[in-house]
Amino acid sequence: MKISFLIHNAYGIGGTITTTFNLAAALTERHDVEVVSVLRHRDRPHLTPHPAVRLRALVDLRTEADHPLHRKAARVYPAAEYRHRQYSELTDQRIGEHLAALDADVVIGTRPGLNVHIARQAPRHVLRVGQEHLTLDNHSPRLRTALRRAYRRLDVITTVTEADAEAYRRTMWLPGVHVEALPNSVPDPVLPPADGTARIVAAAGRLVPVKRYDLLIEAFAQVAAVHPDWQLRIYGKGEEQPRLRELIERLGVWNNVFLMGAATPMEAEWAKASIGAAASNFEPFGMTIVEAMRCGLPVVSTDCPYGPGEIIADGADGRLVPVGDRDALAAALLELVGDDELRRRMSRTALENSRRFAPGPVVAQAERLLENAAAARKAAGRPAPPRRPAGSALTGRAHAARDAARAAASGVLRAVRKASR
Repeated sequence: MKISFLIHNAYGIGGTITTTFNLAAALTERHDVEVVSVLRHRDRPHLTPHPAVRLRALVDLRTEADHPLHRKAARVYPAAEYRHRQYSELTDQRIGEHLAALDADVVIGTRPGLNVHIARQAPRHVLRVGQEHLTLDNHSPRLRTALRRAYRRLDVITTVTEADAEAYRRTMWLPGVHVEALPNSVPDPVLPPADGTARIVAAAGRLVPVKRYDLLIEAFAQVAAVHPDWQLRIYGKGEEQPRLRELIERLGVWNNVFLMGAATPMEAEWAKASIGAAASNFEPFGMTIVEAMRCGLPVVSTDCPYGPGEIIADGADGRLVPVGDRDALAAALLELVGDDELRRRMSRTALENSRRFAPGPVVAQAERLLENAAAARKAAGRPAPPRRPAGSALTGRAHAARDAARAAASGVLRAVRKASR
């Protein structure tokens, strides 16, 4: 098969870019794969795609940022999608032209706005797949209403967790569209796994409020008070960095907690540690959790929606603690820090359990999903509707009506606020 991915900006940094490049690389063993980036802002991508994956961009911001059409708001890309301001009539035009000329067997969108483009503009002979890298609950009622209208034209929707797949099946009511959880994959490590002897806890990700690195630092301060020879290393960059640095100074843990900056790839840094940590309030999947486990680290994480609970087996390969509970997070870290044998045992289990996120199993599932969808479409014109529990149509329509009402009320409120200015 020829498979074409459509992504927002493949030249940036982020989990969607990482997992798209990972899946594209694994698919090249049996398929012809390209990644089409709507935007490009630099000469080289931060992450290097597999040599067999073709990468090209539709709008080059280095030379086209001042294009007259790029100053006009997008009309196809949904206004309720939070990246709407980065899209324009120029991106509408380029995406539409790209999809109209598409000669692939499968086109895969990687965010809601791009999925809408694919649903509305991809040729009928192309299998249309919409990936969800966030969660349905994370979208506003206005966006969910727009997605319901467009997504009926997709063949497949994939989510990164089963919980989110079930939310789509239960509340979106998309007859004939197959919804399936397809987790992100992490390449097989090239370095030996961590041996559990380093006195280091590692965490990684964007330094933004939802990741709650402040909570992790406060919890680790309790660990450092008992085990002053242990360190917390936080990898990443973002808006929270000044506040986190101030917190480290205020708690007096500057000899134990370090903001390491961004590291790409992270594998060598995970391998230097003995425990992984995550304190998010919300995590659509938990890519860094899988990365850490694949390097042999048990992970202590908040049990936030949606991903951690589907990745970590509490007490076997890591620990899950309540969201926002600093003391529970500290206690779980102290448990692993203070018990070498428990840490080593969990490390071995983390290595074993995380193999399900290796490229092999994930790609095999993706290939089966695409082949089944293509066969169903060939036999019946489009994939047969997935089995739904009794009453799901009524439930889905009720959710649709509720979202539409909320979206309308929100629109009225925006109009009133605009008129009162």
